[in-house]
This record gives sequence, structure tokens and C-alpha cells, in this order.
Amino acid sequence: MSKVKTLGQFIIEKQSDFPFSKGELSRLLRDIGIASKIVNREVNKAGLADILGDAGEINIQGENVKKLDVFANEQFIAALSLGGECCAIASEENEDIIIVNNEMSKNAKYVVAMDPLDGSSNIDVNVSVGTIFSIYRRTSLSGPGTNEDFYQRGTEQVAAGYVIYGSSCMLVYTTGKGVNGFTLDPSIGEFCLSHPNMQTPKSAVTYSINEGNYVHFPLGVKKYIKYCQEEDDDTSRPYSSRYIGSGVADIHRNLIKGGIYIYPITSKSPKGKLRLLYECNPLAFIIEQAGGKACDGFNRIMELDMKELHQRTPLFIGSYDMVETASSFMAKYSSQDELIMTNPIA
Repeated sequence: MSKVKTLGQFIIEKQSDFPFSKGELSRLLRDIGIASKIVNREVNKAGLADILGDAGEINIQGENVKKLDVFANEQFIAALSLGGECCAIASEENEDIIIVNNEMSKNAKYVVAMDPLDGSSNIDVNVSVGTIFSIYRRTSLSGPGTNEDFYQRGTEQVAAGYVIYGSSCMLVYTTGKGVNGFTLDPSIGEFCLSHPNMQTPKSAVTYSINEGNYVHFPLGVKKYIKYCQEEDDDTSRPYSSRYIGSGVADIHRNLIKGGIYIYPITSKSPKGKLRLLYECNPLAFIIEQAGGKACDGFNRIMELDMKELHQRTPLFIGSYDMVETASSFMAKYSSQDELIMTNPIA
């Protein structure tokens, strides 16, 4: 049998890739791993505990906060704060950044942005959910973290990843040196390297989009969906439609098997719905490192300017050739400056 390599061992081995770091980044990734184990434990027993359902609050996005959202948010904030390797945290669940106030964090080099529980609307129906995280070097010199520390392009990320809580718990991350996946072995309580050097297929036969919103899509997206549904032996069309409705789960599947995931602008959400900082940028970093592509339909996601903490954007992400084709439909049929609506049957 081949030797099992744990997440901790792997991080230590790769520490030499970051000459500017003295172990802080490794410890930060370790803290995220610890918090994710705690959240996974609660997800697995959620049906047996009084932890499902709404917490009776509305978050900054105007969405109902689920009890497990609150728990996950608290666990990651606690782990990152106690570790002392970051000076501030930006979370989907909090309107403002969380300043880490302890002795160890005064000279911390990093800030962390996160969606503590992506896909939480699926909690009550036992569908996979996940955590998305992104790590940046702070731009302020010292002292408490600031909003400006987070106003960086995705190209400035030093690490990003996600944890998917499903039939197994898996942590996938990149530090710009490829993508590696670790599956949690519950018998020893450790994430073990299970998917080294992950690469997504350049093209595939799966598209993921909420077609229930078809009437609200821009013309370029409608035309691309029709293209996916046409018969053509040379391109293996029609493609299969696979949409879970939990972003991490959809993108994780497409990362492994290939495919495209689209969350476009709509007449109801003209700026898009997904958040650039803690959803789109980290997922784009991972997919690009795996050989795929991520854009907003026109521009590379990781080159978009950050203007506000909870900034939204459309997202086209997945296999390189499929995203290229979808972008060509956007360029041909839709305007970057204006949402073009057409007849629903177009």
C-alpha cells in the first residue's frame, strides 16, 4: 500500500514554495482544516440535532440565515482568530469585516475572505453544501486589518480553496502551484491526499445552470443553452444538463469530470448574484490552476476590480473550451453594458 499523506504533512512539504512566509500560511491552512472538521461533524448529524432550519435572522445579502450557517460562521471565525495568522476576516454572513483583536494578530500578514456555508438553502434536504475561502496578503502595514486589505484583484490571492460536505468530506485548495484534493478519513480524523494535481478536462458534455430562470437570462446565455441542446455528433451534443443548486457541489463535479457552470446576470439581478470576493475569485483561482477558465461572460474574473466588500458578479466557470464558447455567444448576442432581454421563446 502507498503511504498515506495527510494535509498537515503535505502543507509542510510545500512550505518551501513560499520564501516570504515563515510558516504563517501553513498554519492558516491548518486552522481552516480544523474548523472544517468541526463543521463537517455538525453537518453529518444535523438531522439528529436542533440545528436545521432558519435562525430567524436576515444576513447582509437579504437571505434567511440558517442555523448551520451561523454555526459554521462562528467556527471559522473562532479558528482563524485563535490562530492569530490573519488580522481580519470578511464573511458572507457579516456586513462588515471582523477585526481579529489579539496579541498574535497585530503583525499578521494575511486576511481571509470566506463563504462559511455555500448552498445553505439545501441544508434541510440533505444536499451537499460547502465552505469557500480565499487568502490574501494584507496591503496595510500593521495594526488592525482594514477594508482596503480586501480590495484586491483575485490575481493577488496567495491561496484559495473549498470544503465540500457530502457523501465524504473533501478539502480542495491551491496556492498557485496546482490543485490538490484531500478526503477526510473519519477513522483517524485527518484529511488525506486523495486527488493530487487535479486537472479539469479541457472540454466536456455537461452544462450547469438554473434553467428555471431562462426567461430572465440575457440573449447570449439563451443562445448558448440552445446550442448545448442541439444535436451534433462532431461536438457530442446535445450536452447533459446537471444542476444541483449548490455552487460548490456543481463546480466540484465539473472540476473532476469537466463541464461548465453558469450563474449569469438576470433581469432580477442585473449585477449578478454571486459574490466576487469570497465565492467567484477563489473558485476562479482553483479552476484556472486546474487548467480551466473563469470569466463574467466577457472579462477574466480574477482581473475584475474590487469596489465593495459584498460585490456581485455573473460567473462562467469550468472547462476551458466550454467557457470560451459560452463567452463567444455573449460577445455576439449580449451587451456588456446593458442587460438585453428578448422574447422568452428566443
